[in-house]
Amino acid sequence: MLNFALCDDNSNVLAKLEKMLESIFINKNFDAQVVLSTTTPEELINYIRKHTVNVVFLDIDLKSKVSGIDLANMIRKRDKNMYIIFTTGHLEYGLLAYKCKTFDYLPKPITVERLEDTLIRLFEDVTDTQANFVRLDNNKTIIKQDGIQYIQKDGMKVIFHTDTRDYETYSSFKKILPQLPNQFVQCHKSYIVNTQKITDINTTNSTIYLNHNENVKCYIGPKYKNQFMEVFNDGNYSNNLDSTYDAK
Repeated sequence: MLNFALCDDNSNVLAKLEKMLESIFINKNFDAQVVLSTTTPEELINYIRKHTVNVVFLDIDLKSKVSGIDLANMIRKRDKNMYIIFTTGHLEYGLLAYKCKTFDYLPKPITVERLEDTLIRLFEDVTDTQANFVRLDNNKTIIKQDGIQYIQKDGMKVIFHTDTRDYETYSSFKKILPQLPNQFVQCHKSYIVNTQKITDINTTNSTIYLNHNENVKCYIGPKYKNQFMEVFNDGNYSNNLDSTYDAK
């Protein structure tokens, strides 16, 4: 499911946009929901920091010190892949909007037809790139593959440790591994590691360190050690290591 967040200084415009979106979601059978509708830029940023948002609609002129362009730049520093769609009555802002890697630019007043066309293209784009995501909880949660550091099995739960937060789900490695590209390798009965995140390997204590952080780590099991090191070296994944290691 895709989570949409909306930000406009006009509460009436927000309410209308939310109704239009929800109507299109239902009519087109799009797996999506509006999770936030706010007139406050600060509320939007705080929400994005704590929750998953896939698509954000931004009014450019928010009648505040923070403009929609400012918000887009803040979002881009945190998330390069979030879909940003600008709405505005000021057509002169169009060029500035597209510089923020905008998916679309909707002039006000927004029509259902124009909005529907944008959403159709957006969901086509998501479908084309869905291999870049892992879907959890019956597709309700979408995690970007390149943001996953490692995956841990803890009893009946599977925990996805990502660059920003942890996600828990009830699943198994048998179900998860087929969704993942080749850079994800099982290195332990309880760990799958994203080899592109590895920055050091200590084979003495069978520990893998990730993202230049000694506190972010997983382990190599005896059963998996030889195969893991072989796959790791043959795949040229060692290029992102900062230090040397003993692969014996």
